[in-house]
Amino acid sequence: MKTIVGMLVTLSIIGVVSGGGLAMLSSWADPLIAANKKADTERAIFQVQTEAKSYEKVDALPYECYRVLDATGNDLGYALPWEGNGFQGKIRMMIGVTSDMTTITAIEVLEQVETPGLGTKVTEDPYRKQFENLHAEPQVDWVKGVPPTKENEIQTITGATISSKAVVAIVNDGLLTLRKDMQAGGAQ
Repeated sequence: MKTIVGMLVTLSIIGVVSGGGLAMLSSWADPLIAANKKADTERAIFQVQTEAKSYEKVDALPYECYRVLDATGNDLGYALPWEGNGFQGKIRMMIGVTSDMTTITAIEVLEQVETPGLGTKVTEDPYRKQFENLHAEPQVDWVKGVPPTKENEIQTITGATISSKAVVAIVNDGLLTLRKDMQAGGAQ
């Protein structure tokens, strides 16, 4: 009986100390994580809108979206952080689109947990550059094993078709949502 009580007291002390340590670590790390995430978002805005000099958050939308401006304050388009499911988990990305939302300027993958060496190729230039100045109406489509023949198509990555298609689905979902909200007066 004495041994059991001793074990319970020891385990309780270890649990309290461990929980307290994790809480302290979390309160220290959370602001740093938020600052790094904000810096990544800002960097990605200027990567998907290369002519941009400034940006402002579109407050009228229920999600994160940025209006991007040139040096004279003219509207260049939008930078839209969006996420969806990939092959192994969430893919979070930044989508750059022109003001009329018909052309993608570029994409940038911010976070992903795809298969190393295969699915992670969605972060590499040969795949990402297919989205530069890509016509996005009525939506982005994909082809497998053959070069794209239409102005709104990209080619999937051999061995990473699911991840490739997931990126296309995320882009289409983000743009569809943005278009609907803007038509409903979201950017006023």
